[in-house]
Formats: sequence, C-alpha cells, structure tokens
Amino acid sequence: MSLQVEKLEHNMAKLTIEVAAEEVEKALQAAYLKQRGKINIPGFRKGKVPRQMIEKMYGAEIFYDEAANKMISEAYGKAYDECELDIVSQPSIDIVQLEKGKDFIFTAEVATKPEVKLGEYKGLKVDKYSTRVTQKEVDEEIEKERERNARTVEVTDRAVEDKDIVTLDFEGFVDGVAFEGGKGTDYPLTIGSGSFIPGFEEQLIGAEINKEVEVKVTFPEEYQAAELAGKDAVFKCTVHAIKAKELPEADDEFASEVSECETMEAYRAEVKQKIKDRKESEGKAKKEDQAVEQAIENAEMDIPQPMIDLQVRQMADDFARRIQQQGLTVEQYFQFTGLTQEKMMEEFEPQAVKRIKTRLVLEAIVKAENIEVSDERLDEEIQKMADAYQMEFDKLKEYMGEAEAAQMKEDIAVQEAVTLITDASVEG
Repeated sequence: MSLQVEKLEHNMAKLTIEVAAEEVEKALQAAYLKQRGKINIPGFRKGKVPRQMIEKMYGAEIFYDEAANKMISEAYGKAYDECELDIVSQPSIDIVQLEKGKDFIFTAEVATKPEVKLGEYKGLKVDKYSTRVTQKEVDEEIEKERERNARTVEVTDRAVEDKDIVTLDFEGFVDGVAFEGGKGTDYPLTIGSGSFIPGFEEQLIGAEINKEVEVKVTFPEEYQAAELAGKDAVFKCTVHAIKAKELPEADDEFASEVSECETMEAYRAEVKQKIKDRKESEGKAKKEDQAVEQAIENAEMDIPQPMIDLQVRQMADDFARRIQQQGLTVEQYFQFTGLTQEKMMEEFEPQAVKRIKTRLVLEAIVKAENIEVSDERLDEEIQKMADAYQMEFDKLKEYMGEAEAAQMKEDIAVQEAVTLITDASVEG
C-alpha cells in the first residue's frame, strides 16, 4: 500500500491510497468465495460455479463492490495509522481506479483537528454571586420539608378551603345542554392546582359536603375543543369528600425526624449551611461557564464542517438511546412532537459547535499551561468512581484499559484548565 497526503483548506486533507494489483486479486477472490453460494448457473451445482464462468456471464464488475469494501476498510485503517494526522471525522471515500489486473486507487477526504489561536483567557471578568442566606430562604426550605412530611386527614366539619383535596361529581352544560367530555364522577381535585380551566377551582371554595353548587366559567378562546372555545358554561358540582394536608409542627421532634439534629435551632443552622453550599456551587458553575465562554470568544479556530457533522450524529445517537430507555422509539418521538430527523439535526448543530469549540480551547489551554495529570491524581478520580458505583478500587482500575485511563487523564486536565481560568478571573 502507498499513501499520499494532501492538505486542503479549512483543516481538510485528502489521502490518496493505492493498493497493489496482487492485493486486488486476493480481494476479488475473497469476494468470489463469499458470494458464489448465492449465484446459480444452469449445469453447475450451487456454490460450485467457477469464478471465470461467473465473470464471463455477469462481467468482472460483479465482485468489485465486495472487494472494494474489503480493501477500503483494511487500507484506510493502515493509512489512518501512518498519516500522522489528527483525524476528527468519518472519511468521504471516492474510488479513482478499480480494474482487474491493475492497482486499486481511492481517496479519503477527512477533517483534521483545527489549530487554536488562543486569545485572553486569564483576568476575564465574571459576575459576583452572593452566598448570603436570608431568614426567609431558611423558612421557605423548612416549609418545603414540612410539606414533604405532611399527612392527609379527612375533613367532615367544615366547607372546602384552598389547597384541600376534594372528591367531586360534576357535569358541564352550555346553553342548558350537557356537552361531551364534561362529566366526571368521584374525581380527585386539589383546589388551587390549576388542573381545571381558570375560575373553576376557586368557586368550589366554601362548598359543603354533598350539597350541589353551580360553577360558572368561560372556556378560553384557545381551548383544545374548538366547539367549546370562548363559550360560557355552568358546571353542577357535588363535593363528596374533603381531605386536607396536616403539616407537622416545626419543633425539636420534627427536626430530629428529618435530620440528625436534636433541636430546631440546630436544624435551622444546618438548613442555612446547605443553602449556602448550594449557592456557592451554583455560583462557581456560573463563573466557570462565563470564563469558558469568554475564552472561546477570544480564541480563533476554523472548524471543518465534517467535524461538526460527526458531533451532531453522536448527539443524535445519544438522544435516541435516552428516548429508548424511556420506552419510545425515535420514530414515535417524532410522531408525538411533529419533529423530523432533519430538523432535529439542524437544532443540534449550534450545540455541537459549542461543544467542539469548548473542548478545543480548553485542550489548547492545557497545552499552553503544561497541565499534566499524575497517576496519583488519576487514582483519586478512580477512587471517586469506585465509591459512587460501590466497587473495589483495584477491580475498577483492572477493568480500565490504557485508552480509558488516557481519556480520563485528558478529561481531568481539561477540568483543571477550567479551574485555572476561573481562579484567574476577576469578579465585577
């Protein structure tokens, strides 16, 4: 095999690959042996037809496709290893010469990893995020916890109130005539949930058990049932049961049940610290995003379209896997959403470009700052993974190959580049 490499514009390259004639003959013979069982010629047993007879009847080209695929797969793989290019796309193959008795020549056009010209990436201005926690925030967090620990109790001695859970029968009428889909029996409804059309739930406040009340509403102009859109309606409703949430008292007993704290005072302090930790984490993430975005804006690079196309396809494949995990096929998803494959790919492209630029810029910063990841640092990350998956460190490390370990080191270095430019940023 011989290889010629031609650099093209916009970080593209053309590999011209030539396979010797004797290798072409071997590939044609292999194609014949693979396909002969599928070819019938009168006078010969199936699978026993001589290659020369088949080529005479159908032309030598009958085995070209199979032979070409085999040679391209093998030769391109060798060329990939020999060319010393950082290839970042699938090859676009074009056959130049394929003829019995002659060398096989084909070209593979590929995208190569772009060079990045870094701009400013230190001293970038980022927003300052407050980690101050107010008393109101603590109260709201504790109230959410009380809601999560509430119990539901039956109410029999009062009328419906806001936030009650009621069981009711209802039937709707327009101009005195009952309409289809407007009737329900023993329907559970939380007052104030907004489950029904505007104005319906509020009018049930004050309703008494087993006493009919009339609820008057107007259907929205954009209501899904066109025959009801914009029309006035009357619902005859009867509440059969009322349930209410009973929240636990915010006392020491409550604190000990929902935390390791023995007193409400200690629990409030714990809640305050958790909110502060969350704000610090969110603020750090936002500053990192701002710093990286500015570093990208200040950098220059020419991203070849095939590199973007490959990233888009990978994103589409990941999306398809997530959809399938939810029990849907991609086709069903398209049917439900009205989206198309082409539209989805189009929508993925800006995100794909952002991912590529982010990785390229951060890798360039890793190189510029000589960031190296030690084996000890790698072991720390493997230990975190082992703890997360409840595995033994040695077993997890044993499962990892050299390629996986090298990729982990690259990812750690990239994250350290993020930390570097964020720590070097200026809050404003």
